[in-house]
Amino acid sequence: MPDTTNLGAPVAAKKPHSFTHHGITVHDDYAWLRDPGYPEVTDKQVLSHLEAENAWFEHWMKPNQQLLDQLFSEMRGRIKEADTSVPQKDGDFLYWIEFEEGAEYKKWWRRPVGEVDDGSADELILDEVALAEGKDYFRLGAIAVSNNGKLLAFSVDDNGSERFTVQVKNLVSGALLPDQIPGTLSSLVWVAGDSGLVYSLANEQWRTDNARLHWLGRDNASDIELYHEDDEGFRVGSSLSANEKWLIVGTNDHETSEVRLIPAADPLATPILVKAREKGVEYDVDIWEDFEGERVLFIHANDTHENFRLAIAPLGEPGTWATLIEGSDDFYLTGFDLFQDFYVVEGRKAGLDQIEVRYYDELDRIEPITFPEASYTAGLADNPEWAVDKLRISYQSMVSPATVYDYHLADKRLEVLKVQEIPSGYDASLYATERLEVPARDGTAIPVSIVMRKDRARGGPLHLYGYGAYGISIDPGFSTSRLSLVDRGFAFAIAHIRGGDDLGRAWYKAGKLERRTNTFNDFVDVGKALAERGYTKAGRISISGGSAGGELMGAVINSDPDLFGAVVAQVPFVDVLATMLDADLPLTPGEWPEWGNPIEDKAAFELIRSYSPYDNVRAQAYPPMLVTAGLNDPRVTYWEPAKWVAKLRELKTDDNILLFKTNMGAGHGGKSGRFESLRETAEEYAFILWQLGRGDSQEPLS
Repeated sequence: MPDTTNLGAPVAAKKPHSFTHHGITVHDDYAWLRDPGYPEVTDKQVLSHLEAENAWFEHWMKPNQQLLDQLFSEMRGRIKEADTSVPQKDGDFLYWIEFEEGAEYKKWWRRPVGEVDDGSADELILDEVALAEGKDYFRLGAIAVSNNGKLLAFSVDDNGSERFTVQVKNLVSGALLPDQIPGTLSSLVWVAGDSGLVYSLANEQWRTDNARLHWLGRDNASDIELYHEDDEGFRVGSSLSANEKWLIVGTNDHETSEVRLIPAADPLATPILVKAREKGVEYDVDIWEDFEGERVLFIHANDTHENFRLAIAPLGEPGTWATLIEGSDDFYLTGFDLFQDFYVVEGRKAGLDQIEVRYYDELDRIEPITFPEASYTAGLADNPEWAVDKLRISYQSMVSPATVYDYHLADKRLEVLKVQEIPSGYDASLYATERLEVPARDGTAIPVSIVMRKDRARGGPLHLYGYGAYGISIDPGFSTSRLSLVDRGFAFAIAHIRGGDDLGRAWYKAGKLERRTNTFNDFVDVGKALAERGYTKAGRISISGGSAGGELMGAVINSDPDLFGAVVAQVPFVDVLATMLDADLPLTPGEWPEWGNPIEDKAAFELIRSYSPYDNVRAQAYPPMLVTAGLNDPRVTYWEPAKWVAKLRELKTDDNILLFKTNMGAGHGGKSGRFESLRETAEEYAFILWQLGRGDSQEPLS
């Protein structure tokens, strides 16, 4: 049974504050928790409150330390500590990464093609372990080897703020060049015979509104802006074409995009605009060049069908698009990759991943790559070369560990290169996976993926996960951490709710803007249906979600608190109205196409206010909850969950536990390092087991 006392819980001061839009006044007594000096957080009262909440978290988790340690030990025991990726050829070298025994971070290696694999020719090109030494947080951002193989550009964030500093390493001498570029938030692209790097700076509002060129050896003040985006809602990114001859500079928000092309050998040339932006039209581009030098653009676009088509156009007339693959209600075309002799189309049919090999000179020749299970996730892995006769493929399912294949095109054969090893042992025959459809309240069939032990007791506890935003699908993949719940009698279910693009672009659109509440209703209806079908019982369902998935958590506990027995909301986006009203926050202008613009649109204001979790906390009983935040998080600022928890403490009528933990040295992703991040998962699962358990035992099933 859960501990039912909140005596001594931190109580945030109430300081009257209000704002008015469209003639409607909103009161916000906890607005003071936003430090006015953000992104620097120095206000002593704010810090004191966050530290008190952290102490409260530690106080209540301490009695569960043995369980937490056991969970962490289990999770770590399923990870092969000394592990190596499958080497992949790129030019004159084979590249791979390694984790050493006990290491939190990777080492990046390469070996010249043709050299004996005995370690004598191996070159350590980047050592994350050394770079992270002495740091509480470390994250490698972009990494790019120059075309001649002699230079390595990489970027590092050491506080979770997602502002990365670029450095360049001479791979021949091992020395770092004096070049440093702070404040980046982008990929790194080598151009002009490896004499220049293209990158994007994050501006004061943490927005990438630029593509810039840095000449090696020159002062950053002489860097050249290749493109500047004037629309504050758009973000800029750069990449190379598959044949590495063209720099592709794209700019987009959540529903509109625009692309420019620049010769990689001449980055100061006048950019070629493929097609001017048109509201609601998204497209991306790559370039194929045949043996006679004819240049053809391949365009993946949603201009004629919401599930996208694939079109082609001559480089000389880049805006004249001719359809190569029609858009389809049945096949959601998610992307494509070009190679010298063929191209690959990826998509989803009935929510399951599809990969097709197609040929430039035989338009009717379509070779699907098939996989052995009925429910899975699969896609192209790292395929850096232009001229290849095999493809690197990744694959997994809810019961099948991650597998790396090479697909040999000549004989249409999948070759297993590596299967994820679980040192503590794993027997897939003990587990069952199902894919269900359950009706939402409006009659729409919502897919649900479930994994459980075959010997699990019917009606036992169930963990339900969801996200449902930005057109991001939640794939039915494998998780070693999840086994710590499943082996204790939990079923683990993924609700493929509207707002993601699991079933295509229409599925995404049905959960955004004025139809946003479909996402919340779908999740609740899935939980109720699983209880009705005997998978669990109301009150025996634990739920979790992060960021926009944390918004989901906040909405469903406002509407249906009795359905859930434990809730984990990670860096939850719960103060939706206030955030969407603040155009100075890093993400807000770019988010308006997703949620609506309540500054200009009264209907959007009223709709967001009607579901925003923070604005709809009321006097009622809420389930036990664990909430997390990151002090340096630029995506969901720390004060959103802080305010939400404060208001919950004020208004909730129950004695269920409410815990709030802020990572004081991390950002949106929590702690860095492969094992330190596991400890946070162990905390989450320990909380869930503390609240729901498995009868009187918290030991795994034998």
